[in-house]
Amino acid sequence: MLNPDGVYLGNYRCSLMGFDLNRHWLDPSPWAHPTLHGVKQLIIQMYNDPKTSLEFYIDIHAHSTMMNGFMYGNIFEDEERFQRQAVFPKLLCQNAEDFSYSSTSFNRDAVKAGTGRRFLGGLLDHTSYCYTLEVSFYSYIIGGTTAAVPYTEEASAKAACPAGHAACLGFLIHQYFPQDDKCPANKRRQLPTLSETGPVAEVAAVPGVLMCLERQEVGVVAGKMKDRT
Repeated sequence: MLNPDGVYLGNYRCSLMGFDLNRHWLDPSPWAHPTLHGVKQLIIQMYNDPKTSLEFYIDIHAHSTMMNGFMYGNIFEDEERFQRQAVFPKLLCQNAEDFSYSSTSFNRDAVKAGTGRRFLGGLLDHTSYCYTLEVSFYSYIIGGTTAAVPYTEEASAKAACPAGHAACLGFLIHQYFPQDDKCPANKRRQLPTLSETGPVAEVAAVPGVLMCLERQEVGVVAGKMKDRT
């Protein structure tokens, strides 16, 4: 948690001194934004350490107006990198009932330049993926229905476990296949199921990503994302 003092005072966005910390990543002050300054220095130190591979950055927030969980990602000139970063939110949408891929967006809005996602997306290399994960304060709507499910303590716990499993699966996928070369069929690896009866994900790079998750196939082939059912 980067804003413990603000949260203690009941602020959901601003720090103790009234700053929106997720707008000050470009030049955080050790005096005015001490937690942000410390985390930024740690990330830069890890990035410059040849023994460390920094592959994921996820900034988690609650959203005051939209429903469901969703993500913000970055836009890159490298189309394959841009398409590959869509894989992780696709996995969350496939396996977490409260996550909405249709609400997920990828942008380079100037007003968001000071966010962790935007700053670190420009700092880190092509092997790193930076996201903002937003979850509604209020409720979520399950696909195919119109009824909102409030985020009660029970509902939050029910939704969080599949989301956590999907996140871990996403991390595994980025470890299990190469980023640049085609992966022969005999080199494909079976990833763990999300549950005893859940889907098994088979991953191969062609030359980016080819994944089959249950009945939905998410592919990056020749630089184009395709959904097939």
